[in-house]
Amino acid sequence: MAGKILVSTAYLPPVAYFSLISDVDEVLIEKEENYLKQTYRNRCYILSANGIQSLSVPVLLGSFHKTVIKNIRIDYSRRWQQVHLRALSAAYRASPYFEYYFEAIERIISARHEYLLDLNMELTTFFLESVKMKRKIKYTSHFAPVKNNPGDFRYNFSPKKEFKRDYKEYLQVFSERHGFVPGLSIADLLFNTGPDAPGFL
Repeated sequence: MAGKILVSTAYLPPVAYFSLISDVDEVLIEKEENYLKQTYRNRCYILSANGIQSLSVPVLLGSFHKTVIKNIRIDYSRRWQQVHLRALSAAYRASPYFEYYFEAIERIISARHEYLLDLNMELTTFFLESVKMKRKIKYTSHFAPVKNNPGDFRYNFSPKKEFKRDYKEYLQVFSERHGFVPGLSIADLLFNTGPDAPGFL
């Protein structure tokens, strides 16, 4: 394992995000790019009884100009924390490791982080520790245009297109109803497999 990758910030990131991180020893998270709507930067996907469910953190945006991701503030005029925590509880309370991890996730989501970047970083750090993955995590200091850099994955992850990665199947809470659903949040993997999660990355 060697090298580094450049990725976007992400909220309750998808499994493939951590799978990539497992291949390197240093991770750069982009904080100087302009915020992009409808991406993993402020949303995730979990598996509920009714199928795939999207959870999105509401953010405050300037009306007339682009906003750098490091300056994106969370919108607390909406009760998104309660909605997300109820959804996670409903989806995973029957999972084998729900009680091991939910309280910590609940604490992080319930804290009133002013900036989306800070919320995402605390969650990402928690998940890295939970899957026993020690990595050097740094933020970018300036924005570099996209080039043919094999380690640049800032714009490879999108809810609108599947990231090409071989997924190892694991037993999910609603597998009997929906079959195995790949590409979900790392929370899905952790609640369902616990300490065995690293083997599925």
